[in-house]
Amino acid sequence: MKKGEKQTTNQVTLNTVTRTVLGKKVKKLRKEGNLPGNIFGNDFKSTAVSVKYADFTHVYKIVHETGIVYLKLDKDEIPVMIKHIQRHPINSSVVHVDFRKVDLSKKIIAEVPVKVIGTSEAVTQKGGVLLTQSSHLSVEALPQDIPTTIEVDISSLKELGTDIKVGDLSKTNTYVITTDPGKVIVSVTAHKEESIVAETAAVAAPEVITAKAEETEVTDETKKPGAVEKAPQAEKEKKEPAKK
Repeated sequence: MKKGEKQTTNQVTLNTVTRTVLGKKVKKLRKEGNLPGNIFGNDFKSTAVSVKYADFTHVYKIVHETGIVYLKLDKDEIPVMIKHIQRHPINSSVVHVDFRKVDLSKKIIAEVPVKVIGTSEAVTQKGGVLLTQSSHLSVEALPQDIPTTIEVDISSLKELGTDIKVGDLSKTNTYVITTDPGKVIVSVTAHKEESIVAETAAVAAPEVITAKAEETEVTDETKKPGAVEKAPQAEKEKKEPAKK
């Protein structure tokens, strides 16, 4: 199987067992190498399960959140997708997983990650900065037709200030992107240093004018005390009697 492709000819399966341990007691399960989880879905009673941690991480690398996994529970094989994983805040290890049961005959909506491919001339030759503004897009399709990723080719971005919107992507027969067509996925903007230089130049001018104004005020204030000092001296001369 090539990198990025989903496993289609062989089903991806994961052994699970019904979980009776709930609440804070699940810490013991984790210490034993198990991962607590839940299965939920339309017309399906929510079920608490546990899986081997090593088995789950292996399967997750294959399907991520967009592939079908068949959970073996008792005598049943339940088609699910990995809806949500909860991670430890410090070491990022998975501490809980939610599986969403799906009906393979009915379309669903899923969040699919964006994968940027290609090279933009606006970035490599004109010093632009590539901004990814949408990391996931909503897709409607049959569960088995949900893509692993949606590729966005940025080679069409040749000028600064250009972007690629959802409506610019090619349409397919297997799935429909339900995200607003006007939503920007990626864009190229001018390098930050250029903006800083422009802002500095704009601010520098008024600062020079202010400095001159302050200098003028100081000069005027310096002259005033001199004038005040002369007045007492003149009064003193008037009061002194003429020498005989």
